[in-house]
Amino acid sequence: MKKTIITVVGKDTVGIIAKVCTYLAEKDINILDISQTIVQGYFNMMMVVDTSQTKKSHGDMSEELKALGEGIGVIIKCQREEIFEKMHRI
Repeated sequence: MKKTIITVVGKDTVGIIAKVCTYLAEKDINILDISQTIVQGYFNMMMVVDTSQTKKSHGDMSEELKALGEGIGVIIKCQREEIFEKMHRI
């Protein structure tokens, strides 16, 4: 299994989760875990996804999600699990 961490941050608007999840489903990316909160109108979501079935490279997926986020007014970032783990080990 190849896990990726996806974070989404920005002003809350209708359809953020739907648009991100639609993208993932269309690319055969399975959501393993998801957490989202809204604090004073600001949206924050963290997802752990399995990218082992997608034909997209990590770079392409990351760029496409970044562009999707720009289109809906949020920031979307992707990190491979092993990079995320190493960055947050301290």
